[in-house]
Amino acid sequence: MIRIGMHTDNWRSLSGSFMAAVDSAVKYKLDHIEFGVIDGQYFIQAMGYEPGISLKENPLAIRKICESNNLRISQIDGSYPMMGFDGAVFGVQYVQQSIRFASDLGCPKVDTTDSAKTYDMSRDEVFKQTIRNYEECMKWAEDYKIIVNIEPHGPYTGDIDFMQKLFAHFESEYLRFNMDTGNSFIQGNDPLEFLKGLRKYLTHIHIKDVSPDLAAALRGESTGIAFSEVAIGEGVNAENIKNCLEYLKETDWDGDISIECSGTDDKIASSVEYLKGIV
Repeated sequence: MIRIGMHTDNWRSLSGSFMAAVDSAVKYKLDHIEFGVIDGQYFIQAMGYEPGISLKENPLAIRKICESNNLRISQIDGSYPMMGFDGAVFGVQYVQQSIRFASDLGCPKVDTTDSAKTYDMSRDEVFKQTIRNYEECMKWAEDYKIIVNIEPHGPYTGDIDFMQKLFAHFESEYLRFNMDTGNSFIQGNDPLEFLKGLRKYLTHIHIKDVSPDLAAALRGESTGIAFSEVAIGEGVNAENIKNCLEYLKETDWDGDISIECSGTDDKIASSVEYLKGIV
């Protein structure tokens, strides 16, 4: 069964709050939400203009808010770039604390990724460092029984060979794949073929469409986008999204998908209608 939810990051460019996203998910009768976490205090978030949640907050209080609104938390987004030495210094501890937070939330997954090329390291060196970084995360994931997902959002995670090699190294039930239809498309990949190559590891999906103008300007040049400015189904990636979801239905995939588009009411409504028509 494919269950539809949304990422609260849809409200970031609108200076919207976490509760604005929760209210929208309730309005459109969605199954779950996903949100990003902040390692520390951010005054914009505290004032209600940022939809992420600080790791300093009480996770049980957040859990109660979601449960009172009949919303599951499908995943939390702890996506500090994990490749290279920055991943070792900052990313590992960020993911470790996200794992602890997810456990208290009753949330089964934490999302991770990369974002930019590491120019002072060869590709082989990056791969070896990435292994070390995820090994440290896996110690926590296995103890807490939390899945750490990897999302295509950069030059390494957008490389199917790199990703297959990384997953094959671990072959762990706690290191899995979060597909992103928009990022894989903007990277120049065929989203369906990218998905097929990593299907055995798939546990969660971000659904992004891409506007014609953005595709013309960035496809093959960029490695990822935050969310879609157009509603799901209204961009040039719509057919790819449909093909991916039809493929997952055919292969009996059971999991959660998160809408990632601008959080305006019209775009959320249109996205939900489009996706419900498929799944």
